[in-house]
Amino acid sequence: MIIAIIPNEQKPNALELAKEICHFLSQHQVQVVAPPLFSEQIGAQPLSSVDPKDINFMISLGGDGTILRLVHHYGDIEAPLVGINLGGLGFMADIPIDEIIPSLQELLDGHYTIENRLMMEGSSSQGDQCFAVNEISFHRAQNPSLIDLAIYVDDKYLNTFSADGIIVSTPNGSTAYSLAAGGPILTPDLNAIILTPICPHTISNRPIVLLPKWSLRVEYLSLPHPVEVCYDGISTFHLSAQESLTITPSKRTFKLVSLAKHDYFSTLRKKLGWQGKLKT
Repeated sequence: MIIAIIPNEQKPNALELAKEICHFLSQHQVQVVAPPLFSEQIGAQPLSSVDPKDINFMISLGGDGTILRLVHHYGDIEAPLVGINLGGLGFMADIPIDEIIPSLQELLDGHYTIENRLMMEGSSSQGDQCFAVNEISFHRAQNPSLIDLAIYVDDKYLNTFSADGIIVSTPNGSTAYSLAAGGPILTPDLNAIILTPICPHTISNRPIVLLPKWSLRVEYLSLPHPVEVCYDGISTFHLSAQESLTITPSKRTFKLVSLAKHDYFSTLRKKLGWQGKLKT
């Protein structure tokens, strides 16, 4: 078995924890690889020493933002991802520090499932390409007032939103930017796309859930400044007036390891601070 460890070195103790994980896995006859910048420091082999296709799992040490950066930066590694939470919310990185070793033992014992979560890809009328695990957002950027964005579903006109922008989200991203803008929470195994307006001028403009089999085209109508398109909070490009971006489901899926003792609804309650309880 080959496991890649990718720590966010900006997080406190990330490299020390990576070293402990590497030692534990090596004791269980697992070949551990890591980015060459710190592979020797944690006792792992460099990533370049193995074929990316031979990697069985990838361990992320950080938060959800770290996971998103790993998916974008290490696109040639399609191994399922294990998220260890050194950050705040941690919907994807849901293994706390004090459960690292028992969770890794579960992984080695085969007590897990692999969730194949929906991803999106976008192609602009000007040739820009992008893909997203969480969302593709359109924001007014330097425009001093609201912008107009026309939405087409399978080339059928849906609506023109006058707003600060819109968010096109996967179920995995429904607890991220879309949630902050008032979008619904979708369980990550659903096959759907969420369209959430950002501060719309008309209060009847509400979030809408669409089937991912439909292509979604967003056309930017306003002057004078371009609109900013951001995907997963990682990278951006711009659309000028009359330019558009077409969004479709990606052939690639986001593979996330779900351990037997971890429960999505428990994570949801904990991370969102829900205090409701049954009355007797």
